[in-house]
This record gives sequence, structure tokens and C-alpha cells, in this order.
Amino acid sequence: MAALVLGLVSRRLDAIDSVVGGGPVRLVPLRRVLGGMTSLRAPNGSGPLRGRDGELEVLRRLLARPQGKYAVVCGVGGIGKTTLASALADVARAEGRGVFWIRWRSTEELAEQMTRTALACGLPEARLEEARSGRAGLPDVVWEQLEQTAKWLLVLDNVDTPQAVGPDGEDMASYRGWIRPSSRGLLLVTSRNTDPAVWGTQAVLRHVAPLEPAAGGQVLCDAAPHAGTAQEARRLADRLGGLPLALHDVGRYLAAPGSRHRTFTAYTTALDTQLGTLLGASQPRASDPAVGQALVRHTWELSLDQLATDGNPLARPALRLLSLPAPAPIPVSLLTPEMVTEATRQQTGEVEVEAALNGLHTYGLVDTPTRQGGQPVLGQVVLHPLVREITAHTHTTESTEPNRYQQALTGRLIQATQGVMGARIADWDTARLLAPHLLSAATHTTNQHNRHLADAVERISQSLTKAGDYGSALQLQQAAHSITARSFGPDHPEALNSRHHLADALDLFGRHQEAADLHQQILTTRERVLGADHPDTLLSRNNLANALDHLGRHQEAADHHRHILTARERVLGPDQIPTLHSRNNLGLALGYLGHHQEAADLHQRALSGYEHVLGPVHPHTLNSRNNLALALDDLGRHREAADHHQHVLSAYERILGPDHPSTLTSRSNLGLALDHLGHHQEAADHHQHVLSTRERVLGPDHPHILHSRDNLAAVLRGSGRAGTVMGHGRRRWFRGPRRS
Repeated sequence: MAALVLGLVSRRLDAIDSVVGGGPVRLVPLRRVLGGMTSLRAPNGSGPLRGRDGELEVLRRLLARPQGKYAVVCGVGGIGKTTLASALADVARAEGRGVFWIRWRSTEELAEQMTRTALACGLPEARLEEARSGRAGLPDVVWEQLEQTAKWLLVLDNVDTPQAVGPDGEDMASYRGWIRPSSRGLLLVTSRNTDPAVWGTQAVLRHVAPLEPAAGGQVLCDAAPHAGTAQEARRLADRLGGLPLALHDVGRYLAAPGSRHRTFTAYTTALDTQLGTLLGASQPRASDPAVGQALVRHTWELSLDQLATDGNPLARPALRLLSLPAPAPIPVSLLTPEMVTEATRQQTGEVEVEAALNGLHTYGLVDTPTRQGGQPVLGQVVLHPLVREITAHTHTTESTEPNRYQQALTGRLIQATQGVMGARIADWDTARLLAPHLLSAATHTTNQHNRHLADAVERISQSLTKAGDYGSALQLQQAAHSITARSFGPDHPEALNSRHHLADALDLFGRHQEAADLHQQILTTRERVLGADHPDTLLSRNNLANALDHLGRHQEAADHHRHILTARERVLGPDQIPTLHSRNNLGLALGYLGHHQEAADLHQRALSGYEHVLGPVHPHTLNSRNNLALALDDLGRHREAADHHQHVLSAYERILGPDHPSTLTSRSNLGLALDHLGHHQEAADHHQHVLSTRERVLGPDHPHILHSRDNLAAVLRGSGRAGTVMGHGRRRWFRGPRRS
């Protein structure tokens, strides 16, 4: 190969005087080098560089002082690596540096272009002759010349197979091949390969991320300035996941005179039904790599083709499996050999699955999610939203059995929920991770009557209820109920249980009237089918009473709770957990009615029972202590109440965390007790903390936000600072949760 290149460049070419940097050097006119060779000029940019100021500044500093390093701009296909490198080339050219651009196509062509680069930097004919005769290695000769020349930028674009660039039998990171760090100029490589180990210790990796919606919107407005407003462009950019290749593609489409969709809004709407057509999934010449590089879908297919060539054929089906769950972090443990085998009908082992995931990660097709501050979350992967959407679309439209993959995924999701226990705090993170994927599976057409999936979804819903994520729990419970309602008749016990849990979820989310109506329906049916004293009937009456209490209908609630307590004491005995729950709930209703001493007596008795049966730090026990404290505060025993509330708050913070609804309830109640003691500033601080946290966690319109605002306003009025908070209202006690 080297002999061929040296045979082509067989004599010293005439030079012209120029300055590359660091003094005059002899530059060879490119027109004198074989006319059929590709240009070494950097490509012109496709418009203003948007949203990459930070990355460009890092590269500009490295260009000014390479210090024996080189740059690797890496990321998934279509993310804008070449555009960023081109912008740096513009900077280098403006600073008077020599700029050379080589697009990777083959080893032979790379050797040819690198030789031309060295010749342009003044490589002597005698030294070139030594390489041609085999007395020196061609890469050594080229880099020797580059090290003698100052102030240059050399870009190797699209080096997606770095192993082909290294010397035979050696890692590229040995720096004995065509890729080498330098102190005299900057080598910049663009690649889909994001593995730091491949590039070696002297590489400075810049992993290019999708554009933020504002920058993506600017790209669209640059390309199609008359297609709509900046806000509409931002929405479309967000829908496209900030992928620059897609943004440029869409911008060109919108600006074309014959396009069906001419505005940002129309295109955003059309994507929901015409994704494949609009983003070029049906381009007839996509198999041509030169065409595929410029198409949104097929740029990733090229990466999958390369992985298959490298001995990783499982990467493509693995990506298709990963595209089927929800657009959220996916636990790596979900992709098991058994699931892959079921989906592909090809026997697969752990080694092959690991290789597939690692290969997809190396080429940027999957990524590792990060926490705030940039810390990676191990054991999880995420897909770029457009990679996920187009891969799923391709799978659905091209696979002969698309449902087989979905069924394998659903089975694995059901299996993953088996060990999740709602009351076990250690399982809450797992539940949060599985929740969006279960919700997605529950809406798939293949699962409309999947009772096992309904059970799994409900299990995770109950876990998230314990974790205090009432919004997600409600979504899951609605999905589970939809499957169950289709699978059973309306009076079937399974259907009633599911409807009961849905009503509970509505009540916890603050939709109390809907909850009360649903509980009334269930109670009527259970009384007719099961009888008045059946445990399920009493449970329905109990939870109807809870919803009525939330609606302010306290006398009706108290009547129901007294009926349930009497029945449970008669049927179960006075010290069973359900009986303790009823005693707690009746005490809450009586407290709202102003019967404070009776309420306190019931709460004291319930607390003693919980402590005896469950221990002092069980959630039920802490909840009972909270409610006793409320009753004591109503009786004017504010110091005792505050001490109880402080005890409960400390326990909740330690066990549940500072943002759990029970912890916030406890802090709010402590604030009220402290206010009664005259500690107004301390009370206000607690209420402000609760209000800020609830606004962040629940959103501004949740009923608890109004309660928190009322409590803070009341404290500030009492301390003479009524104007500090907008709004007026009475104090709101946050009673502990009613129990079943």
C-alpha cells in the first residue's frame, strides 16, 4: 500500500512560498498533486454554528496549546461532529493556521491524503524516497514532517473504525500509526466511537450531545425562516430530540417549494403519523453509504452494519428491543439472554448480550443517563428519542413478526416486578425505573387482556403509592384497571378490587369527588354480592368515608367510620391492624367535627396498639403519633403536640427522605404547633420549606399547594407580616393518611 502511494508521488513537486506558521515553509500547489485526488480543504459550513459555543471554546484552547494531546469529537451519527470540526477549521484559518481535512474512506486513501498533507508542509523528496524504498515507515515520515511544522489543524473526519487506522496488529492507542498526538499542531478526529480506551491516554474526548430546544429552534429558523415562530421552532426541535442532522433535514424540507407541510407546527403534527416518510426511512438509495450518512435513519444503520461486520450481529436486535420501552432510562438487567432468545429465536448468552450493549454504547446508539452534576447512573441506558422512535418504527414496519419482540419484553417486565414489595423502601427506586416501561407495555395492542401484566402494573402502582409518587401511581392504576375491566365482568371480584385501587389512587391525587363516587359504586355492589360485614365491604365503606372526609363531609365520614369500627371489633377483635386503622380514622373525623377529647382518646389507644404490634418506627405507628399530636394541639396542649411532631418528622426524614409526602405533612403540622407556641418565625420557615418543596414536586395546582399557602399566610398574619404571602385562608391541618 505504501509503495503504491510513494510510486504515485515519485518526485519533489514544485513549491511556492507561503507561511504555515513558525516561519516560511515550502508548500506544494495542490493543483500539481495528482488531479484525481480528493481536496484537502475543509468543507464550508452549512450555516451559523448554534448551541456549541462551549464545545468550540474547549477545542479552540486545545488548538492554541495542544501540549502533546489530540482531540476526538465523538457521538452518535447525525449529532453534528463534522459541523463542529468545520467551525474549528474556520477559526484556525482565520488565525492563519494551515488547515487540512481528510475524510476517512479507506486505509489506502488515508495514506495517500496524509502523504499529500506532509508534502504540503514541505516534506523533502529525499525523505519521501526513504519511505518509498522501505528504509523508513511512511507514517513516521509524515509525522516527522508535521512535527517540524507549526500552527496547523489536521482533521480526520468519520473515523468510525479506528482499529483500521492503527498499525497492523497493534492498538491505535499505541500512536504508531496515522493517529498521533502532537505539540506543534492539533489533530482532530471525528468518530462515532466513544470508547476512551480505543483512543488512548493522550486523547481529549468531546462527546457531542443533542442541541437544547432553543439552539435547535435557531437551526430550524436559519434553514426555514418563514415556517413559523421561534417558539414553534423550539417545539419541533424538542420533538426531533435536538439531533442536528434531523434539524437540517427538516429545515431543508420546510423551505422546499413542493413540500406538503410548510410550517413548524404542521410538521410537528405530521410526525405522529408520517415519521418514516418525513425522515427518509424509505429513501431508495439509502444503502449507498454516501447517501446513508446524510439520512436520519440510515446513518444509524451504518453503525449497526459496522458492528455486525466487527462480529456483533446481536447489536441490531438489541437496539430494536431497547426501542420498545418508554422514552426513559432502561435498567440494563432488563435485557437478559432469555428475553433476547425469545425475541430473536436465536440462542443467546450473557457474553453476547453484554457485547451488544457495549457495542451500541461505543457507537453512541445508547448512552448512560447522568444525575445532576453529570455523574453517570450505572446499570441504566437511555436512547436518543429519535433513535428510539425511528428504530421502533423500522421494527414495526419491516419485521415479519413485530409482536414477538413486544411479547418478550412484556414477559420480562412482568418477571422484573415479582420481587418488588410496596412497603420495602429499598424497592422504590426499582419501581420508579420500571413504571414508565410498564405503562408503555400496558397500552400496547398485544396486551389488552394480559392479566399478568395488569397484576404487575398494579404492584408497581402500590409501591409508588408508598413512595409518595401519587401521580405516577394513578397513571399505572388507570392502566391496570383498563386491562382488568376488559378481561372480567363488572361485578367480578378482580374487577371490583381494581376499581377500588383506582378510587384510592384518585383520592390520594386529590380528585376526591371522583374517588367518592367510585367508592360508593363499589360499596353498593359489594353489599349486594358479599354482604355488609364482609371484609371487602367494610374496606369499601372505610375508603368511601376517607374520601368524604377529604370533601369536608365530616359527619357522614364519622358515621361510616363508627359503623366500621364496631363491625371490625366484633368480627376481628380490638387489637387487629384493620381495627386499629378504623380507630385512627374515626379519631380523624371526630377531630374535624371538634370532638377533640374523644379524638385524642381514640388516637392514644390506636398508638398503643400500633406500638405493641408493629413497633415504634413503623409508618403506621408514626402516622398514629402524628394524629395524636394533632388532637393534643386542638386541646391546647401545644408543647406535647410539638414534641410528638418533632419526633415523627425526625423519623420520617431518616426513613422516607425529606421530600416524601408524609415527611412534608409532618413538617407542616410541626409548623402549626410551633405557631401556637408563639414561635412564629420557626413556624414560617417550616411552612415555606413545605410550600417550596410541594410546588417543585407536585406542581402549582395541586390541592396541597393551596393548603400550604394558607398555612404560611396564617402564620405570617399572626406575626404581623400578612403582606408577605398572596392569598388568604384558614389554617389547614394535614392529618395523617387514613388507613384501610
